[in-house]
Amino acid sequence: MPPDPAHRGRLQHGVSSAVAWAGRHPVLADLAVPLFLAAATVGPAGGRAGAITSWWWLAAAGCLIPLAWRRGHPVIVFGGVLAAATAITVADIPPLALTATAALLIALYTVAAHMPLRHALVAAGAFEAWGVPTLVRWSPSAAILPGTLLLTGTAVASVMTGVNLRTRRAYLAALEDRAARLEKEQDQQAQLAVATERTRIAREVHDIVTHNLSVMVALADGAAAAAPTSSVRASQAMEQVAATGRQAIGEMRRLVDTLRIDEAGADHHPAPGIGQLDDLLTQARSTGLPARLVVEGRPHRLTQGAQLAVYRIVQESLTNIRKHAHAVTGATVRLKHTSEGIEVCITDDGQPAGRAEPAAGHGITGMRERAAAYDGTVEAGPCAGGGWRVRARLNAGRSEGP
Repeated sequence: MPPDPAHRGRLQHGVSSAVAWAGRHPVLADLAVPLFLAAATVGPAGGRAGAITSWWWLAAAGCLIPLAWRRGHPVIVFGGVLAAATAITVADIPPLALTATAALLIALYTVAAHMPLRHALVAAGAFEAWGVPTLVRWSPSAAILPGTLLLTGTAVASVMTGVNLRTRRAYLAALEDRAARLEKEQDQQAQLAVATERTRIAREVHDIVTHNLSVMVALADGAAAAAPTSSVRASQAMEQVAATGRQAIGEMRRLVDTLRIDEAGADHHPAPGIGQLDDLLTQARSTGLPARLVVEGRPHRLTQGAQLAVYRIVQESLTNIRKHAHAVTGATVRLKHTSEGIEVCITDDGQPAGRAEPAAGHGITGMRERAAAYDGTVEAGPCAGGGWRVRARLNAGRSEGP
């Protein structure tokens, strides 16, 4: 009759519960083993008058009590149990032979489960060195060979079981360590990603706010100066201020929208690129800064990120010209398409009095960070014939396609 599935399920559940309980209470589990062996030893011997003597108690205690500390000191416990088993053989107490054998196999298993393999092999050899002579002494001659095979087989099984348990424990520990390291690396990568994103957002906000505010201030100053003599020009300048403000709000809204995660109905506007440079220069000219755009080489497609980098570099350069240069009569933005990428050069003919050094401020730093993202560089400094020049090279900004 096949076994009842429900009964088999209850048995498996009981075994799993016992293993889990032993894992949670290792000390009690270690104590349970010698207590069980003691009960199995005392029970049969108690029915025979005079079987239990003081030497019997001493020998049994020497085999069983050390097993309570077998996890903490496996080699020492095995040696103690082996010494007690040898004393049983020498004192000629055959009723304790099975108890001694069971205690030695448990100690041997513990050595294999907690110590290197060489310790287990030495312990197995010691077990064989005790077991075979004991078997020869107390067993009939016909049972010596089968008994030796059984003794050797149980020793090998104990060693293999212990080694497998130790290997499995080491494997699980390695998996836990790897999981902990992966979790730590993921946390570090997340922190780096957050820092990178914060830097990018700060750079975008700096470029948008600085440029548009400088344009609005210049237009407002012009409107204030023209108001007493020409209300029409003042009105046009203020209309341009309003348009610039709306453009700044639109760019800020686009930047905020990129921080949202697939928000339904979000109005995602395309990031500015090379196609918007004409509008940028028109805006600069409206503030009184004569600027022109020169394109050299055969234009090719650039990634949207590279185009945004070019746009922001030009935008920041024009902002710096308005803020720092004096007596400017013209500015030139030159785009040169090369086989490696694109080169951007912004020059002006103003007087550089009071102009910041290239490494100072967030503007130049932001330009260099944008160029570095595309394996490029940024150089900024005075021109030989007067004025100021910013040159940026982006080496990896092209995209494939027509």
